[in-house]
Amino acid sequence: MSGYSLGDEWIAASILLYTVTGAFWLPVVWMQMRMRDLAIRAVESNSSLSYEHTRLFRCWFAFDFPAFAAILIIFWLMIARPAIPYWG
Repeated sequence: MSGYSLGDEWIAASILLYTVTGAFWLPVVWMQMRMRDLAIRAVESNSSLSYEHTRLFRCWFAFDFPAFAAILIIFWLMIARPAIPYWG
């Protein structure tokens, strides 16, 4: 209705980037739940956070960069709607 089709390159690129973002953020949900459980266990046992929590936090932090970059690119694609060359 708006004059754009799913075949437009910028829309296809946006959908691909949404998939990439999901691939990075689905594991993050599990990591956050696991880190929460480890933090609760540390408080209950009056001990410091475990190495597993630190390792999960580092992975969580690393997964953030590509996902956030993809969201920024999607935002740019939606605003600029550039003509992306197609070599297929």
